[in-house]
Amino acid sequence: MKLLSSLRVVTATILLSLNSIIHVTPLLLVALIKAIIRVGPVLTLCDRVLMAIVASWIDVNSWMFDHLTNTEVVVTGLPDPMPEGHFLLICNHQSWVDIPVLQKLFNRRLPMLRFFLKSQLIWVPVLGLAWWALDFPFMKRYSRQQIEKRPDLAGRDAAATRKACEKFRRIPVSIVNFAEGTRFRTDKHANQQSPFRHLLKPRAGGTALVLDAMAESLDTLVDVTITYPEGAGELNDLFANRIGRIVVDVQTLPIPAELRGGDYQNDEAHRARMQAWVNERWQIKDKTIDRLLKP
Repeated sequence: MKLLSSLRVVTATILLSLNSIIHVTPLLLVALIKAIIRVGPVLTLCDRVLMAIVASWIDVNSWMFDHLTNTEVVVTGLPDPMPEGHFLLICNHQSWVDIPVLQKLFNRRLPMLRFFLKSQLIWVPVLGLAWWALDFPFMKRYSRQQIEKRPDLAGRDAAATRKACEKFRRIPVSIVNFAEGTRFRTDKHANQQSPFRHLLKPRAGGTALVLDAMAESLDTLVDVTITYPEGAGELNDLFANRIGRIVVDVQTLPIPAELRGGDYQNDEAHRARMQAWVNERWQIKDKTIDRLLKP
């Protein structure tokens, strides 16, 4: 069984790599044209072609998910297709498997998902270039001590977010924010003394920056709660068939008007409203996980 699991992981890795190389090659060519010819109609056409290439790449990955694993994905609340518009998608973060699950569920249903990525991920072979070409925001994480020594560092991620969001205003987009900032682990949960049973403490700053930068452009909140009743694993566990069931709940909601276009960094009242709202969403999410985990 161990040999079979290893063979499955190796096969999946090879197929995923081939799929990425096949799709990234034309993607980079289109991105190069987009970078050289900065004319409105050309930019629009290039954006559409780039999104079509990504949708095809995800289609193939999702086919592998369905045919190379026995994992069952159970979802409630999935919205009707809405390929146009601007969406903010917030989700708890359990595993790297969360990302292919989100892509599988929302590909061609919502505009292309764009994630906030750690700056180190730009060096991932093939994919790092693709994420850069697709204008994914790359963020650096600074410790409190670093920011205390150099206060200017606190504004760098905010500037990167605003720059990315300016580009997103002219194209359909779904901006994904894992508000916990990291994957759930029991030791992290204990160290944080999190008030939630199943979740780490959310950080309101990332969500606020997107809402502040895009203001009226954002149409809808898509609140996703993802659970692994038999235990979360990583991508190798998925393709080794060690993840039996994934249960997902989706809520599609309007974004409160009072949370749009504020100044999270400098307006204390706005910051308090945003933090209260995100914590309320997390309280609801915690109860949702209790429900989803019931046999």
